[in-house]
Amino acid sequence: MPETPAAPAARPTPTAPGPLSAEDGKLVVLARGARGRVGAVEGAAVRDSDGRTYAAASVALPSLTLTALQLAVASAVAAGAGRLEAAVVVTEASTLDGAGHAAVRDLAVDAPIHVAAPDGTVLGTVTQ
Repeated sequence: MPETPAAPAARPTPTAPGPLSAEDGKLVVLARGARGRVGAVEGAAVRDSDGRTYAAASVALPSLTLTALQLAVASAVAAGAGRLEAAVVVTEASTLDGAGHAAVRDLAVDAPIHVAAPDGTVLGTVTQ
């Protein structure tokens, strides 16, 4: 029997932003670059527990749709990452997409997920 698709995940709302570490600031730059290179709706970047970074843009094809954060997490996993330290998504939305949030939480229940505007201004951080 085929599995029933899961309902879309809720969109977590970021809390007020705090100061970013220099390493998290680099993730903002990478996410903005990934978004800008292809004119995507979103850009994202993650850092794994070894300090390696992965950046991605959202994908919208007739046969495949991925948020930028899902693709950045998938890239990290494909490269052998088992844990994430932090994530950033650059978007025009004021909330974090549920699917990207779930992908990060698959690898790290406590990694901060920073949500930034296209100009790089951090709007808030999701810690749950």
